[in-house]
Amino acid sequence: MNICDIYNEDEGLSAEKSKYEDEIFALMEDKSYTPLKYKELCESLGVPEEDKKEFFDLLIRLEREVRLIKTKNNKYMPLPKNMLVGTFMSTRKGFGFVRVDGYEDDFFVSIRDTLDAFDGDRVLISVKNTKSHSSSHKSEARIERIVSRLTTSIMGVYEKAPGKKYGFVIPRNRKISSDIYIPAGESAGAVDGNIVIADITSYGDSRKSPTATVTEIIGHIDDPSSDILQVVRAFGIPDEFPEDVEQQLETIPEEVDEADKVGREDFRGLLTVTIDGEDAKDLDDAITLEYKDGIYTLGVHIADVSHYVKEASPLDKEALRRGTSNYLVDSVIPMLPHKLSNGICSLNHDTDRLTLSCVMDIDKDGRLLSHRIVEGLINVNERMNYTDVAAILENSPDAPVERYKYLVPMFVRMQELSGIIRAAREKRGSVDFDLAETKIIVDENHKPVDIKPYERNCATGIIEDFMLMANETVAEEFFWSNVPFEYRVHEAPTEEKVESLRMFLKNFGIYFRTKGEIHPKEYQRALREIKGEPYEALVSRLILRSMQQARYSTICSGHFGLACKYYCHFTSPIRRYPDLQIHRIIKEHLHGELTDKRISHYDRILPRVAEDNSRKERRSVDAEREVVKLKEIEYMSEHIGEIFDGIISGFTAQTVFVELPSTIEGGVRVDSMYDDFYTYNEEKYEMTGRNYHRVLKLGDSCRVKLVSTDKTEGLIEFEFV
Repeated sequence: MNICDIYNEDEGLSAEKSKYEDEIFALMEDKSYTPLKYKELCESLGVPEEDKKEFFDLLIRLEREVRLIKTKNNKYMPLPKNMLVGTFMSTRKGFGFVRVDGYEDDFFVSIRDTLDAFDGDRVLISVKNTKSHSSSHKSEARIERIVSRLTTSIMGVYEKAPGKKYGFVIPRNRKISSDIYIPAGESAGAVDGNIVIADITSYGDSRKSPTATVTEIIGHIDDPSSDILQVVRAFGIPDEFPEDVEQQLETIPEEVDEADKVGREDFRGLLTVTIDGEDAKDLDDAITLEYKDGIYTLGVHIADVSHYVKEASPLDKEALRRGTSNYLVDSVIPMLPHKLSNGICSLNHDTDRLTLSCVMDIDKDGRLLSHRIVEGLINVNERMNYTDVAAILENSPDAPVERYKYLVPMFVRMQELSGIIRAAREKRGSVDFDLAETKIIVDENHKPVDIKPYERNCATGIIEDFMLMANETVAEEFFWSNVPFEYRVHEAPTEEKVESLRMFLKNFGIYFRTKGEIHPKEYQRALREIKGEPYEALVSRLILRSMQQARYSTICSGHFGLACKYYCHFTSPIRRYPDLQIHRIIKEHLHGELTDKRISHYDRILPRVAEDNSRKERRSVDAEREVVKLKEIEYMSEHIGEIFDGIISGFTAQTVFVELPSTIEGGVRVDSMYDDFYTYNEEKYEMTGRNYHRVLKLGDSCRVKLVSTDKTEGLIEFEFV
């Protein structure tokens, strides 16, 4: 089901529950019920002629929501009690997992039980009573039906079968386990190495590969300019705005109308700054800060995007379809068109802008004394960047102190408050992963010329602390307001992952307490113990992987990593749909417009919106990683034969992984280590040679030579020197 169907005309934004809904389920819950066709249901329930269209539309909706099932004979039946609906997550090896909303663990699906499901498909599963040894003791399930397809086309590299007229597409999405068969005459003239898009005509089965027809040739795999486009197409990220969105843009003003300023709290008399990266253009947060009698009054002013993006409008539907902006090295695919993201919604310098503002009074111990959430009006005094603010606060010789002399006291006070907030957060156990991200520098032809860690500084920390404070404050208020809301939740790690982490840390001499309920302070302590060690980044990443994945939910179950009970995403409505969604709820609450009908509406749509937002976020993260990997491979292809210092970052039975200081990771094939036979010990995270008793341990320093790269397979291959 397309998530935008929640806004279709048949259902209506404030449609009440059909009078026939309870009658249908009452009939189907009767033990004597046997599946009936549409006309038979009409007759059984006495549906009059004038209501039959409404009744038919109701059956379609209930089927789409998988609250009932239509059989192959077009008969309707209730969802069996042992069946659930979830999202299939496949692996390159063919097996997969199904994530079901409300269940802590995913359900393992073996290769023989995947039906013809592709990664991301909505599926109907039957739950088995046994647990699988191969699935880390997860419950097993079998896919019974594909509810809706996420993947209808494939992007990949075309390879012609030698001496044949047919060929195959090797999917760029490594979660698709099989190559796609392209019959003779269906290749659109593609040659070996072409990146193509192919529409799926058959999803295959256990005996037959999926089949497709090539519909577009994007370019060649060796062309740097094709990297972004191929990833965008592979992940199904929309990169063009539809016509109805373009038409709606014509109705949106270039500047804020005077009438829209009326009734808002006017913050234009306060010193106001934005602090972002040098290249940022979508500025959705601004800061004000006052200090009096030991109390800090922090204003976090967020672009009032919902003022222009109305619910169920073309802009809103497209934003929901995208879910998030995608930042792919040197390209941005925005959630909202540039007229909004860089224009009327962006908190640009020396321009009146509408905001939704969270103003907080905080004491010297980081306690929130009071707060208010209001519709605001601001005018930014300066558009600052992280580099300049950090230079000023660190007293760097080239700091632009004179240029921003009137703001320096404010920056100093901001750093002071940031330290207080962070100390309070650490005291309760918040886990801070100081992991270096990969920064890729490309030339005008999109070719990577340098790769290095992206360095955080004190200015990025200030903004992060202020945004976290606002997010927590908003979430707590609306939890106690008892209205439908979309939270950002992060569950505690599973027992299996905690135990696995304990065994891993033991190899580094770190004791990790696992008895009883795990507390984030235990993670915090482990990170402190590895601070400054050569393997710090490596172990930090492995600790992070042991934790659950954060997601969006209508249930406020807390945030383990931040050690807080209430959390949401409030501060980035230009680039994240969840923020835009809760802005809409907040504004209705402020204006007293959350009627029973509106609450019922949000109760109905928010679970699906939250689930879809989580899925789009994961898509964006995966796409970003894929582009980074392609650029890393392209960059390293210019350095074959060169020698690098590195650190051993991981093992499989076939590969030893090595990470370079630049953050680039590659692998050494075990079978290339010809002078010995190596076996991998999973419990000790090490590989031992049989002949020479060499031991390779996680975190060991090493020297490697780059042997080869392969964009098609996504490989960077080293050998030990």
